[in-house]
Amino acid sequence: MKIPFRAIWWTVLVFVFLPLVWLIYNALTGGLGANPIEAINRYLGDWALRFLLIALALTPIRIFTKQAWPIRLRRMLGLTAFFYAFAHLSNYVVIDQFFDWATIWQDIVKRRFITVGMVVILILLVLALTSPARIAKRLGAKKWKQLHWLVYPAGALACLHFFWMVKADIREPIIYGIIFSILIIIRLVERHRKKLSLRGN
Repeated sequence: MKIPFRAIWWTVLVFVFLPLVWLIYNALTGGLGANPIEAINRYLGDWALRFLLIALALTPIRIFTKQAWPIRLRRMLGLTAFFYAFAHLSNYVVIDQFFDWATIWQDIVKRRFITVGMVVILILLVLALTSPARIAKRLGAKKWKQLHWLVYPAGALACLHFFWMVKADIREPIIYGIIFSILIIIRLVERHRKKLSLRGN
């Protein structure tokens, strides 16, 4: 039985807000531990990376399933990744540092994981601002696609940001790095296959 795309879309929409609902619940019930600011920052950053990887996984899903519907979810999940990344940044700027711009600038310059994290935020901001259909039309399909290939460097840098941030147990960032690498390999293999197919024709 074929599932209507509208049902899939609404299911994904509910799913993307569940981590935020869970965070709010824990904040209200005291479930964030001894250092709630750090817990919130880590939680939002984790989900930003997860949603970015999920968005990157949609093309491989389309390749393997031969279905078009995963691509129709790409904009929603990409914007979701940006939302959680921006919330992650906002928590750091507003709650953790309380707009102490001098300290924030020192962190950006001296702490490499924050430097890389800021680059990721800037890339995701550009992708979010150019995601509407009218912007894509104005840029042209070719330029828009070239610009949105920046999502792959953003994914790599996000994994690196996580790896450099972790001080002890690096297993989780390594797992995310492996997942990202697999998604990249699938995408590159498919791109190479298409080129060979065009040459054959």
